[in-house]
Amino acid sequence: MTTINKKASLLAGTVIFGSLLATPAFAQEDPTLQSAAAEQDTIIVTGSRIQRRDTDTAAPVAVVDSEEFQLSGAVNVENVVNTLPQVVPGITSFSNNPGNGTASLNLRGLGANRTMLLVNGRRWMFYDTNQVTDLNTIPQFLLESVDVVTGGASAVYGSDALAGVVNFRLKELDGVELGGQYAITDRGDGDRWQVHAAVGSDFADGRGNVTVFGEYYNRESIFQGEREFSEFNLGGDPLVQGGSSFVPESRLAYQGNAPTAARAGTAFGANAAGTLGNGFFGSPGDIRRYDGATDFYNFAPVNYLQLPQERYLLGGYGSFEVVPALEIYGEVTYVNNRVDSELAPTPVQLNNVALPYEDLLAAGFINQATRDQFAQLDAAETGAQANDDTVLVQFNRRLLEGGNRANLDERNAFRVLGGLRGDITDYLQYDAYYMYSRTRNANIQQGNASLSRLRAGLEGTGDILINPYGLNTLTPEMADSFIIQAQNGDISDLQVASAAISGTFGDFALGVAEPVGFAFGGEYREVNSRFIPDEFLASGDVAGFNAGEPTEGGYNVNEVFAELNIPFETESGMRFDLSGAARYSDYSLEAVGGVWTYAGGIEFSPIPDITFRGQYQRAVRAPNVGELFQGSAVGFPGVADPCAGNGTPAGGPTPTGALLAFCQEAGVPLGNIGIVPGSGNGLNPVIQPDPQIQGLFGGNPNLFEETSDSYTFGIVLQPTFVPGLTITADYFDITIDDAIITVPPQTAIDLCFTEVQDFTDPRCAGFVNTRDANGAFTRDNPPQFGVANVARLETSGIDLQISYGMDLGFSLLGNGGSDLNFSFLGTWTESNALAPDQSDPSNVIECAGEFGLECGEPQAAFKWTARTSYVDGPLTFSTRWRHLAAVNDDDPTFDYLVERIAAYDLIDLTLSYDFNETLTLTVGVNNLFDTLPTSPVFDANGVVTNDTNTLLLGDRNNGEQANTYPSTYDVLGRDFFASFLVRF
Repeated sequence: MTTINKKASLLAGTVIFGSLLATPAFAQEDPTLQSAAAEQDTIIVTGSRIQRRDTDTAAPVAVVDSEEFQLSGAVNVENVVNTLPQVVPGITSFSNNPGNGTASLNLRGLGANRTMLLVNGRRWMFYDTNQVTDLNTIPQFLLESVDVVTGGASAVYGSDALAGVVNFRLKELDGVELGGQYAITDRGDGDRWQVHAAVGSDFADGRGNVTVFGEYYNRESIFQGEREFSEFNLGGDPLVQGGSSFVPESRLAYQGNAPTAARAGTAFGANAAGTLGNGFFGSPGDIRRYDGATDFYNFAPVNYLQLPQERYLLGGYGSFEVVPALEIYGEVTYVNNRVDSELAPTPVQLNNVALPYEDLLAAGFINQATRDQFAQLDAAETGAQANDDTVLVQFNRRLLEGGNRANLDERNAFRVLGGLRGDITDYLQYDAYYMYSRTRNANIQQGNASLSRLRAGLEGTGDILINPYGLNTLTPEMADSFIIQAQNGDISDLQVASAAISGTFGDFALGVAEPVGFAFGGEYREVNSRFIPDEFLASGDVAGFNAGEPTEGGYNVNEVFAELNIPFETESGMRFDLSGAARYSDYSLEAVGGVWTYAGGIEFSPIPDITFRGQYQRAVRAPNVGELFQGSAVGFPGVADPCAGNGTPAGGPTPTGALLAFCQEAGVPLGNIGIVPGSGNGLNPVIQPDPQIQGLFGGNPNLFEETSDSYTFGIVLQPTFVPGLTITADYFDITIDDAIITVPPQTAIDLCFTEVQDFTDPRCAGFVNTRDANGAFTRDNPPQFGVANVARLETSGIDLQISYGMDLGFSLLGNGGSDLNFSFLGTWTESNALAPDQSDPSNVIECAGEFGLECGEPQAAFKWTARTSYVDGPLTFSTRWRHLAAVNDDDPTFDYLVERIAAYDLIDLTLSYDFNETLTLTVGVNNLFDTLPTSPVFDANGVVTNDTNTLLLGDRNNGEQANTYPSTYDVLGRDFFASFLVRF
């Protein structure tokens, strides 16, 4: 088959047509798979270990063909899989904060740790204590297809397969393949380029094949300041420029014991509304009252919008048949992946800092008027604080002199696998292998600050007295005295030893069907992972990136498993198949112990045109190393404090009744509760001066396994009277009990303060004594958010798949004919719900069709991808339509500026031409109509004056980052790519 004809057949086959299309496994007509079946007589389908002659399974399998990567201009695997309607984007190339330099796959929105990733049907490698696979380690240019199986699959593959399984199939080569791609946005930035080479060769008269490969990929950064919609931190209604109260000029809050009346005439005195003020150094050394409406710091422009990346990928795989009873095979992969993230300079806060104001005046750091204000307060203090030439303050500053917070994640991942397989008899085959993988991450951070050294510099007890009293007043020598570089390490190991026997009971069959098939075997897995923090991070003596304690742990599991497939078929074509699987797993984790998983499925085809199918699966997920053993780590979640009137931009309801009383019990002064009029940036400047709070997150060694029950029911229509048409509809229902979660911080806060309202209740334990004197959550003893087997996750819906191809009977190029091919893959999500406390069925967070502080990333109730391709000999012209239905904000208590993000559509175009059997060139444009959040227009007060679309949310309203959700909605704009592929 020539390259041109092979491409045409892939584009015009019964199912895929060179597009992204989810089809039932038994409906596939991939010529590559057909060829393999013809040569080997049996194949293995994703979702089963039984070797069989066709691709029948009871589970629905979505297939992304390798052509889709070429036509979409995708070099990174994430760029295609995140367009699948079954997938809610996880960590992506636009995840700057939060982010960790990886790309993850979140099937059905149930979490990346509940999605199992395989390569060639075997476990791949993971990158940290959460045991999640980084998609950057998978060689996209070698993909034959990507298979997505819906629902639990633990009975076949073991722990983690609760949402489903994604299997990346790599192709064998016989020849040389060279390729490359360059992409750039319409604005001339965000360059991405890749080159790769792969060499494959058969040897020993076709009994062996070896493929070796290498790739280099580079992606340039884009800053938020390089897009008008993300240049400012926005919030409010109407939208207004805002930012952080951690300012580079320094902001002080008085914490001494001078009476309120003594503050009169100082920057810390009360205004006309009775609100006490903070001090601010608008001019070096000269203190005045801080104005939250104008003195904030805009941290947005220096944050990455697109993260830079550099990747080297090397590897190979091969096999050799010694004799029919023995084939040796092996795989090896090495990946070096470097991804940077960058945030605004470190915001730092220190409480009860004793400023030596006389020394500051003598050093010329403050002027006489400022010194006199400090002295006035000092004179009014009592006890040991009185007239001691110091004033106690809370010190807040954005450390511009330390530079931006730069974070480099450099991961070196290595995986090696060796195995044996062959025929035992004409009816029995065996397959045994051992796999070892290790990922090491060096995490290098710039721009952190040592809190103890900073305090010493402020109080004059260190090597140098520092001057942070104004913009750019810290000299390099002063900054060097407390700015530190930190380096963390991660090491994660996975070992798998597996052996299986599969086959049939001779020629025993029911009717004219293929013989009854079975598989059984055993598997041993060992997981070890550790996080080695920098000494400053481990001690907590750090501001900047999140602090954390060491984490180390591991476990092993011994398993046995079995499968059975009983097909029945009459001569008239009626077919009836039963399948079943079971697995017993014995974990070294005492709280998990021994667990069973099992599955059963049925298929029924009354005529060849129609197939009905259904499956039930019981699956489990054992807790991962991070969930079990993670040391306390600092995080900064975005929350709205109920005691601050929900922290809403327009001034949410002031707490009354039981909530008012509970806020006071929590330590919030009565006068500070609720929104303060005229606060400017939309937040209560006393209780919640910033949209993020500090929190502590940690592991729980007493966790036990999660358990899921999943059901799928579907119908497949392949009418013989419409050749080339396939329609598939599958209903799915997945419920996960005893789900291990860190309750979302907003949910935890709301649960405690608006419902439980009892500090003796475990659900409020993390909020005891966490408020400072003003009622704000403190950083000295922040709220604690732990993990537990307390939740229930549920999702249900329908996957709809349509494919159709037709011969047009003419050719524009005069080559005798052309084809028009259409494919559609869509998912309607009926429900995607989280019950944070499964014992309370009344408390359910429904996220289907929602987005916001509780649900996070938008989860459209209807999402689809459709592609139409015109194929005329060597020419392919293709268009892709990506659609997300409208989504609503998940907070029913307040009306934000954007309560509903409108339906979202993107159109992409691609042109590909095979110049001969050796060279293929492809050019394309994604986001043809440049659909982006609106570029805001501001008046003199920073208020947005133009009409904006619903993609522009505002970070301080309900956006994730960059005033939108950049992992879901495109932030690059119109984007061009060109690629070449040479085969010989």
